[in-house]
Amino acid sequence: MWTTVRVLALMTFVFNLGIAQLAAAAPAQQNKMKACNEQANEKGLGEGKGDERKAFMKACLSAKSAEGSKGNQQNKMKACNKEAGEKKLKGDERKQFMSDCLSA
Repeated sequence: MWTTVRVLALMTFVFNLGIAQLAAAAPAQQNKMKACNEQANEKGLGEGKGDERKAFMKACLSAKSAEGSKGNQQNKMKACNKEAGEKKLKGDERKQFMSDCLSA
């Protein structure tokens, strides 16, 4: 009985963590879209430009997300390397730690 309650509580907790991350990502995407819209309007690619605007928006949105994820991954790598160095890990232990750290 208690095992079932614990499992359900854990599953609820994990589910809520996932929802919180999705909710936090929405404003970032909205800000990105707003910035790309402003850039398109500055370049004269107003709402009536069709395919040109679509191509610009696609490039703008994908470029910014690629830069952001690259920067986040680099920061994560630096932090994990620093922590592994502080723990003085070597060889397989370091590989395993880095794998776990970067996937977290």
